[in-house]
Amino acid sequence: MIPLTYATPGEESIVRKVGGNPGVKRHLENLGITPGGSVTLISVLDGNVIVKVKESRIALNEEMARKVMI
Repeated sequence: MIPLTYATPGEESIVRKVGGNPGVKRHLENLGITPGGSVTLISVLDGNVIVKVKESRIALNEEMARKVMI
């Protein structure tokens, strides 16, 4: 498992684990990032990422992206 920040841009990945406190987990779940779900990394800039989840594009800061393990 690696953090989302190290994924290859354009490659679809399966979320294996979502870390962090319960509030962070709930926030990511509300965005559609759940274990077993798929995410596609669009771009990375200074650790901050843009991902495609279902049909939405979501921006995550580096701290949040490091809590998503693929």
